[in-house]
Amino acid sequence: MKKPSLLVFASILLIAGSCKKGTTPDTELPQVNSEPPATTLTPAPDTWQEHWFEHNQIVKKVFADTSVVVYFDDQVGKTITWPNSYLAQVWNYTKKSYGAFGSDPRLYAIFHTGKYSGGHPSTYMDTSHDLRNVIDCGSADPNAWISGAGNDIDITTHEVGHIVEGASKGVHNSPAFPIWHDSKWMEIYQYDVYLGLGRTEDAQRWFTKLQTTTDSYPKAGTRWFKDWFYPIYMQHGKTKVLNNFFVLLAKHFPKKTFNNGTANYPEYSRNLNFGEFIHFWSGAAGTNLTSLAITAFGNKDEQGNDWTAQFNQAKLTFPDIKY
Repeated sequence: MKKPSLLVFASILLIAGSCKKGTTPDTELPQVNSEPPATTLTPAPDTWQEHWFEHNQIVKKVFADTSVVVYFDDQVGKTITWPNSYLAQVWNYTKKSYGAFGSDPRLYAIFHTGKYSGGHPSTYMDTSHDLRNVIDCGSADPNAWISGAGNDIDITTHEVGHIVEGASKGVHNSPAFPIWHDSKWMEIYQYDVYLGLGRTEDAQRWFTKLQTTTDSYPKAGTRWFKDWFYPIYMQHGKTKVLNNFFVLLAKHFPKKTFNNGTANYPEYSRNLNFGEFIHFWSGAAGTNLTSLAITAFGNKDEQGNDWTAQFNQAKLTFPDIKY
């Protein structure tokens, strides 16, 4: 998601191993989930007037089924059809992996050509995009979205991942967003999606790209994918460990009531600190990840605080997370 900024993204979301023998893994407990899918779908409107950020287009429906509804503005090539099948596959795999996202089982995907470069998400809890799970993607390129490969699938898949982090298990907001920022969770989410859909060439392309990707947070040269998420993914259950993190958040992290003007939802009441982040991921993996975290991040968070002290406190604050 190249835009909006952290604050804007927050507003969108606010509008987002083994266990001890003889115990039941906490991540296997019933998940907090959103309401069951509707049995009868309301037909998606043929046109949709955008009313968010700088977007003011009337977009037109070009495809709809029970999984995805696709809208183009007037500049998008009308012969482009890859989003119809690809995004349906991504969305169905995502719901299989993380659970339902509201009563409408469809993903709404909007495409722009020649404007609105980048993309953003919105969730079914947010009135900003009319209570739908939405990805809205634009490009300055007059020939955008033709290939259906490379960046075309990367940006669209990325935005779907933001819906997961902002509304998973029926809880609004993403308390980890200030830690992993816009794209770090998305890197492992996308890798898993490509593998899950049998797109081995895309998975390898993505994996290779991320071997040299570094970030400045929490310290210069941090390799989030290579040194943190990929080892957790490969050693502790792959898709299952990614989902487990959101299961534990929904069960244990503090929440308040969020009212969007039409309904009440649980919403995370604050953000994770870095020590809590490591504690929850340790719970998801079923093993203490502090050594891996020291290797990946050092012992300081982005603000220069010693997160190991936060971690020790997190174990006291959230004692039901076992590993």
